Amino acid sequence: MTDTTTMTSSAPSVTRQVPVTILTGFLGSGKTTLLNYILTQKHGHRIAVIENEFGEVDVDSDLVLTSDEEIYQMTNGCICCVVDVRTDLVRILQKLLSQSEKFDHILVETSGLADPTPVAATFFMDNDVARQVSLDGVVTLVDAVHIESHLDDPMLQGMDNQAVDQIVAADRIIINKTDLVDAATVAALAVRIRKINEGAQILRSSHAKVDLTAILGIGGFSSSSPIVADPHFLDEHDHVCDDSCGHDHDHDDGHAHADHGHMHDPSVASVSLVFDRPFDRQRLSDYVHGLVAVHGDDIFRLKGIIEIEGDSRRYVLQGVHRILELKPADAWESSTRTSKFVFIGRNLDRSELHSALLECVDAAIATV
Repeated sequence: MTDTTTMTSSAPSVTRQVPVTILTGFLGSGKTTLLNYILTQKHGHRIAVIENEFGEVDVDSDLVLTSDEEIYQMTNGCICCVVDVRTDLVRILQKLLSQSEKFDHILVETSGLADPTPVAATFFMDNDVARQVSLDGVVTLVDAVHIESHLDDPMLQGMDNQAVDQIVAADRIIINKTDLVDAATVAALAVRIRKINEGAQILRSSHAKVDLTAILGIGGFSSSSPIVADPHFLDEHDHVCDDSCGHDHDHDDGHAHADHGHMHDPSVASVSLVFDRPFDRQRLSDYVHGLVAVHGDDIFRLKGIIEIEGDSRRYVLQGVHRILELKPADAWESSTRTSKFVFIGRNLDRSELHSALLECVDAAIATV
């Protein structure tokens, strides 16, 4: 693999810019599923992945099926609104680009609550990075089952709707989970999305399986791209966050842009819980299914990596509103086994969740 192209014997070498794809989509839309699909396909490319988690506990990187890829995780705030996290993104990019063996592509997976526009702007604001990478496109996943409830969320009056922002910013929009709804619902959703974003190509998928040539190497930000960029794209994007939003707050750049400011839904927060004891599978399954049956409207996303008593495999918990799955995955890689849960939604009671999960710990272990 080479990262330079010699034009002529007398011309200087031109450094090949590494294409970057921003992968976005609301909570539970299938971003990690798509990421795993990309990484496990035989495309012959060396890919680096940068993830931004909403919450202090990293679960997403444990869900990524890695081989030779490098995974970088940012959990210290939302990438779209915290200055320090965007600085961290630039630092990680510089580290990647300094390696002797170059990557063929870089994927940046945003949190489900991020507006991808200021993230994309990062690739133009740092001159050193801009010379070495090219923003290839913004790919937005849409959950065919739940997206309309988020587009029409009555709690977001007066605030930015991230589900809308993610569709607006997209070069490619993937309507995912089409196997869970009928064809008429998908068709109506496509019409609605087209009204929000007239220029993006709309794809349809089940389990986030798409033609990779339709989402990678698309040149969405090249000079030949037919899409006209938002004239305010490179403006500063300050986000106004309420203290309860769960983000780190560091917006001291001296600017206030009322026209382009963003306000995350202050009622949405994350609860991250870690346990060092194995769980009883049936108790845990009964509890989480009962939890989402009653509080599914408020639980936007539930995910976890869990140790089950008597099983050498990691168990993966994935939930979106009332759709829930708990299933075994690969074997634990070390003797240290820690169960991690992340809940994202409204009206989450950390103490209550912690106590209820403790009751799901294997009875024999719990009494020791």
